[in-house]
Amino acid sequence: MTKEDHVDATDWLAERFEEQRPQLRSVAYRMLGSLSEAEDAVQEGWLRLARSDAAAIENLGAWLTTVVGRVCLDMLRSRKARREESLDVRLPDPILTSIDGGLDPEQEAVLAESVGLALLVVLDTLSPAERLAFVLHDMFAVPFAEIAPIVGRSVDATKMLASRARTRIRGRAAIPDVDLARQREVVNAYIAAAREGDFDALVQVLDPEVVLRADGGAGRGPSRYLRGAEAVASSAMSFRHLAAYGHHVLVNGGPGALTIRDGVPISLLGFTVVGDRIVEIDVLSDPERLRALDFTFLEL
Repeated sequence: MTKEDHVDATDWLAERFEEQRPQLRSVAYRMLGSLSEAEDAVQEGWLRLARSDAAAIENLGAWLTTVVGRVCLDMLRSRKARREESLDVRLPDPILTSIDGGLDPEQEAVLAESVGLALLVVLDTLSPAERLAFVLHDMFAVPFAEIAPIVGRSVDATKMLASRARTRIRGRAAIPDVDLARQREVVNAYIAAAREGDFDALVQVLDPEVVLRADGGAGRGPSRYLRGAEAVASSAMSFRHLAAYGHHVLVNGGPGALTIRDGVPISLLGFTVVGDRIVEIDVLSDPERLRALDFTFLEL
């Protein structure tokens, strides 16, 4: 092969890889819940492809999906070992988009890759192997026969992994109402009540068993886990002075609020609404992760 032929082959392979990148990024984000780690996993997929005999790969998309899945599995196992001793609340990386529907193609692509924060939080409670089996099979229709070698199990054992994951998700993941406009009405009522300091109005829009998770960043801020309408309403009352700085956004396709003061993001809230009540609130207040958010679509 001449040098020119090699360059042409590399360019061709790079083009085919870029065609697969959105799918691979979607797989990695659902596996890891981290945008930066997802990009790292996808990049590792490219490096492994570049070192392989690409001509011998019959289905490039399937090959790359399993490779990136394997990379993510290794990253999850390493992460689990690091976090075993930690009691901190750690939320997935949120994906922000505008609520006005005027999304540009890049924002639409990002939103299409997103999955609700409530589901991502539950996915994070699964074992690495369970998460891989569920994400690849249930979300991306990868056959169990292709997943089994990745987790080092038989096909039947791999099916059991996905089944256990499915059961845990059904038992713990809140499924938000499909009417986004109605969800936003409920969240707007919550924000208005917080701004006005109306404790009773706050309790009325909160499910009696509502859960609030707050991620302040490892060693940099308070991480909290609250349950119950009165506890969550009391927390909202203590932060009522920030309500005036809130901006409506979509967080992973659901209603949310980004608090910005003097051009600096202070907190991001993602809400899960079921049956006209808020059942979950996820709060990100980690300064480092907030700085990484892209909120240029807001007119400040």
